[in-house]
Amino acid sequence: MRFFALKGSEQLGAAVAQVLSIELDPHEERDFEDGEHKARPLVSVRGRDVYVLHSLAGSGSASANDRLCKLLFFLATCKENGAARATAVVPYLAYARKDRQTKARDPVTTRYVAQLFEAMGTDRIVTLDVHNFAAFQNAFRCESVHLDTRKLFAPLIGKLAGDLPVTIFSPDGGGVKRAQLLKEVLEAESDKEIGFGFMEKRRSRNVVSGELFAGDVVDNAVFIVDDMISTGGTMLRAALACRERGARTVHAIATHGLFGKGAEMLFGSQAIDRITVTDSVDSAALAKARHPQAPLDILPIGRLIGKAIRRLHTPGSISDLIGIDD
Repeated sequence: MRFFALKGSEQLGAAVAQVLSIELDPHEERDFEDGEHKARPLVSVRGRDVYVLHSLAGSGSASANDRLCKLLFFLATCKENGAARATAVVPYLAYARKDRQTKARDPVTTRYVAQLFEAMGTDRIVTLDVHNFAAFQNAFRCESVHLDTRKLFAPLIGKLAGDLPVTIFSPDGGGVKRAQLLKEVLEAESDKEIGFGFMEKRRSRNVVSGELFAGDVVDNAVFIVDDMISTGGTMLRAALACRERGARTVHAIATHGLFGKGAEMLFGSQAIDRITVTDSVDSAALAKARHPQAPLDILPIGRLIGKAIRRLHTPGSISDLIGIDD
């Protein structure tokens, strides 16, 4: 096996390598003054099972486009130099939000990105809590592996809720299935009945609307669950609605903490008791450093990814790892 982590994902890569009991393999990355870049492995990959980790959330140091191109070119370089198999480990997959046409002449960017990976000779892609699971599976023709964080967040929810009854809440209709799956895990592990709720959200030309609210949250510990937090507007809107309807405590849970412009309002709001994300993207740690007083917790994801890579290389069961029933 060869395991590489590209620039911007080194910290997560080191955590994964530790789980695998290996060292990160060395590679070179060079940026040119005109914005072009090159990257290459500094060890032989011929005949090897190669894994390349890179999260594709844009930040101040590199855009999502930069990160995507660098990952694509590095995977192609590995295949060009004889890798037996090249697996892209992409904890946060960019452009997964635009997976269907909702307006005339809309792009279907998820499919375009899939075609780029396949054109580079990528044999397999591994991602974590993608925005739309069905669209992800349908977009890729190479092997696709989807990991989720249900079992990671379940113990935390029990700890934060204490003795209060729990409600799992989706901030929009698109996340209902994700919230329901987490609810099922909690009920199986706690042997308690878990409440469920969601609210309506429609977005058109960046204007959010929708007032439908379903679920009983009175005197409950409410956990609003989503795949990502970008500006935090969706989470804050749902949290305020839950507070207005009598929630005792409100917690925001998401896998990917992007925390773009506007997230300061989320950090400063009294409507949310705690915000918990994973370290799938480096922007979560940067937000924590910029806002040390924010009620923000970051859960490590390296162990889950490391176990998945080990099972893929061995091979072993991914379904067993993430708790999918046979």
